[in-house]
Amino acid sequence: MPGLTASTRAKWIVPLAAGTLLWTAGTAHADKPVGGTTPPADSSPQGGSKGDELYASASHSQIQVRQVSGSTKGKRGTLASVDSNWKPPACWYEPLFTGEELKAFVDKTNGQGDVGIHQSWYGKGLWTDHYRDGKPHENFDMNAPTNSIAKGYKDYNIGKDGYFWRGVAPDDSATESWDCGKIMFWEDAGKVPKVPNAPTPKTLAEYAYNQVKVPSTEVELKPKAKSTVNAPTWVWLDKGTFQDVTVRAELPHTGLWAETTAKPVALHLNPGTSDAATFPASGDCTINDDGSIGTEFQEGDAGKTPPCGITYLRATSGTPYQLTASITWKVSWKGSDGTGGDLPDGTFETTQDMDVQEFQAVNR
Repeated sequence: MPGLTASTRAKWIVPLAAGTLLWTAGTAHADKPVGGTTPPADSSPQGGSKGDELYASASHSQIQVRQVSGSTKGKRGTLASVDSNWKPPACWYEPLFTGEELKAFVDKTNGQGDVGIHQSWYGKGLWTDHYRDGKPHENFDMNAPTNSIAKGYKDYNIGKDGYFWRGVAPDDSATESWDCGKIMFWEDAGKVPKVPNAPTPKTLAEYAYNQVKVPSTEVELKPKAKSTVNAPTWVWLDKGTFQDVTVRAELPHTGLWAETTAKPVALHLNPGTSDAATFPASGDCTINDDGSIGTEFQEGDAGKTPPCGITYLRATSGTPYQLTASITWKVSWKGSDGTGGDLPDGTFETTQDMDVQEFQAVNR
């Protein structure tokens, strides 16, 4: 069906031999009928192969991510990029099945699953036609001038050393996910296919960005229970609270890996009201090399200006101010091929209640 573009929103159901080929154009999510009806709820397992279980969803990646350094204790969360225009990769290709695994999948499911990100085949005949009997089928490949034809395979390539690769899109409603429009194709072992959107170490690093878990940013305060108008509130975090966090992402059967590291660089305080002054005036408190922030309040510090803190100029009246403490993390990566670089800085913030009283008091 040449001439279709990513903005096309029509759905097409094409009967073929013993089954049904379903694919959609545009941002609509592919429905998954069997013979034109809704499939059973348990007929769409999720992506990849694991032990004796074989899976069929193109929204699930085989990339393995694990944290290799940094704290794993306490409350943690994911980073928000400071660059609102930056997005992780929308799609890429991954090795999924050996020939033997593909045959087992087709036999086990009777031919029900995703042959591409936007192409679902329901009917065993579709799979056997193309992957067993060598019949060609149509790709919907946005990287080709027109829709291309995928060559068929003989007996699932059983006996050959390699893998069938398929596109992966964590969010298949994204228009960019159509850039990986090839149906499942073969690549010999030890090779990464030379196609647009083939995975690279940077792909893995960017994928891992959202897998970085950093500690929450609830800070220590003095006075702790209630601040006082015009009296400074000291803010600090003990040493070792914030350390570099590194995660490693690996794509099985490719030799590709990347390590993504988030390094804490600054704490930003937002007092939750314009009737306040921060120290420093920017509200940005530097994180020390030992992972500490600011200076812990000590006896005798009353009346001094804290290196990191807040002075509230107006008392609360029943509703506490919302003090927001956000840590900025500098994110970088390195990969298996010697490449590396920076990714957008990320932030993670925590909000705390702050009650402020009217009368003057001295910290003790």
